[in-house]
Amino acid sequence: MTLPYDDWFGPDAFDATYGYDLDALLAVGAPDEPPGFAEFWTSLYARALAVDTAPVVRPAAEPGWHDVEFTSLDGVRLGGWLWLPPGDVERAVVVGHGYGGRAQPDPGLDLPGTAVLFAASRGLPERGLVPGIPSVSGEHVLHGIESAATYVHGGCVADVWCAASALLALLPSPPSRVAYAGGSFGGGIGALALPWDERFDRGALTVPSFGHHDLRLTMPCTGSGEAVRLHVARHPEVREVLRYFDAATAARRLRIPMLVVPALWDPSVPPPGQFAVHNAIPGEKELVVLPAGHAEYPGQDAEDERRGAALRTFLLS
Repeated sequence: MTLPYDDWFGPDAFDATYGYDLDALLAVGAPDEPPGFAEFWTSLYARALAVDTAPVVRPAAEPGWHDVEFTSLDGVRLGGWLWLPPGDVERAVVVGHGYGGRAQPDPGLDLPGTAVLFAASRGLPERGLVPGIPSVSGEHVLHGIESAATYVHGGCVADVWCAASALLALLPSPPSRVAYAGGSFGGGIGALALPWDERFDRGALTVPSFGHHDLRLTMPCTGSGEAVRLHVARHPEVREVLRYFDAATAARRLRIPMLVVPALWDPSVPPPGQFAVHNAIPGEKELVVLPAGHAEYPGQDAEDERRGAALRTFLLS
């Protein structure tokens, strides 16, 4: 697939394909698990599942919408928005967000018969702000990175699990089908969360971050990965921590149907890492390839509609 990136982004833009065409992207592998990988995540999941999420719901301005707060791991209180459909709830979806945070619900996910919780992650604006956790992506991504036990991304994964607990607690008859959808930061966090939580029966990851850190650390970018790359150059011991938070490594353990929407050109999240997440999934999966991610380009509205249609179809199937 040849695309006019110079025309779209200018001849001076750096090559955000990183020299990979589609065939090369589909051949990217995933790192092996570090020792104790499964034990680390199952222990964290058990702690998160024991949290009393104590969800509180208040009516929002728009009909069908509700303002939500819930408790996550370590007593962190988070917010979000809940969409409740008219009639019976047949399924539920937890929706993550990018590193820009959660200031409002995402448009276009008012799915028939589906309760949707647009939940915030700890530390990120506006509904996830937590004292002591930086809200700027380049600082948030380094918070607690000295050890796996303190790295903020572990807490963010627990936030997904606690959001699911809160959502199910808010429904009078909890459905048996629960899905997750997230993009960029939320895509990578979703890949880390889904293998361990059997309540989820499917997941959708758009331009997922945090895939194949060994590759990401060789690729300058405009996203949060650049802060990690520079930090690891000064503190190489952090590589061992990142092995526990590699979305592609975790994706090897996914056993539920997955939709992955990576991009061929992306200056914020290098495409080889995105495709590493998709390629590592051993089971049922659907691939929708975007020409570019984290950028505006001609024809983007049509691509966004194609992606949205695929997501809606996948979540309702």
